[in-house]
Amino acid sequence: MKKVLSLLLLSFLMIGCKTTANKETAQAGSTSSTEEDLKYYFKGTGNEPFWGIKIGNEEIVFTSLIPGKEKVIFPAVEAIRAMDANVKMYKVSNENTSATITIQQLDCQDSMSGAISPYSVKVEIKNNSELETKKVKGCGKYLTDYRLHDIWVLEELNGYKVFATDFQKEMPRIEINSSENRFSGYGGCNAISGSIFYEKDLLRFTKVISTLMACPQGNKEGEFTKALQSTTTYSIGNNQLILSNPSGKLAVFKKVD
Repeated sequence: MKKVLSLLLLSFLMIGCKTTANKETAQAGSTSSTEEDLKYYFKGTGNEPFWGIKIGNEEIVFTSLIPGKEKVIFPAVEAIRAMDANVKMYKVSNENTSATITIQQLDCQDSMSGAISPYSVKVEIKNNSELETKKVKGCGKYLTDYRLHDIWVLEELNGYKVFATDFQKEMPRIEINSSENRFSGYGGCNAISGSIFYEKDLLRFTKVISTLMACPQGNKEGEFTKALQSTTTYSIGNNQLILSNPSGKLAVFKKVD
């Protein structure tokens, strides 16, 4: 009986150690993931053959099972944008290889998993010494800045500091879920929610809806929601989120979580 109890205790200890190790590994992976998410703003993958692309501000990395193109690193370049559609083209090269990468906002289904991504990706790549270009297709998405994932309380609106007396009960706030590209919060009179659209250097608050409570005269909720819907860019620093558009700064928030 004692032997059986000893074996059971040893098993529990081993399971506990394994669980702790798995948690530590997951936490380490999470840290490296967020660091990489700041380094690269777009990722794409494809099958037949398997390949992947990561686009960042400093480099563009193509990996594949294609002989001679297992991993190719290009210097980052600015995208060439289409005039009449959300299509971006990157023409890249290094000493040995050249490629053209095309990203289009178009629902794309993975041929193996069936998962739907919001962008289609095409890559044409060849060694500079070759005449033949290898063409691959796949799907991809922009990596929403994980630093947005927080609760933010309004401090300034259209260049002026705001106070609780400018709103019904409390200061407006938004809680952003960067993994699902959604937000919710309080507009100063009504509950609000909606979606966020994110690309490199672009942030929009879309499909904004609110409850229908009548707001007292002088309440600035309308100005606040208009500022959200007018946003095109942002910056984060010193626990602040600043929303802007080409006309200037629209709103300043303080992180509270």
